[in-house]
Amino acid sequence: MNRIGDWEGDTVIGKGRGGALLTMLERKTLFTVIVGLTGKRSDLLAEAAVSHMVRFKDKIKTITFDNVLEFAGHETIAKDLGAAIYFAHPYSSWEWGINENTNGLI
Repeated sequence: MNRIGDWEGDTVIGKGRGGALLTMLERKTLFTVIVGLTGKRSDLLAEAAVSHMVRFKDKIKTITFDNVLEFAGHETIAKDLGAAIYFAHPYSSWEWGINENTNGLI
């Protein structure tokens, strides 16, 4: 983790599954972006991710996501942000542990 530009992304689902947040965290600086989502659909998530992260495009090299259906729009995110996308292995939350810890604080 010697360079700026490696991000982790995850979702936080509200109680009763009524709302959702997208959290994006830069691993070195711990800079965090939290975006309210209108739903959990992958197209809505991809649109929200791109619209909120495009201003940081030059600071995004990679993004590691949880391996869940909400991130099915990862190709759109990769193309629009110019980032390489990676997925954590199932049941391996330590692979994006900084974001998991941050989500627990929200």
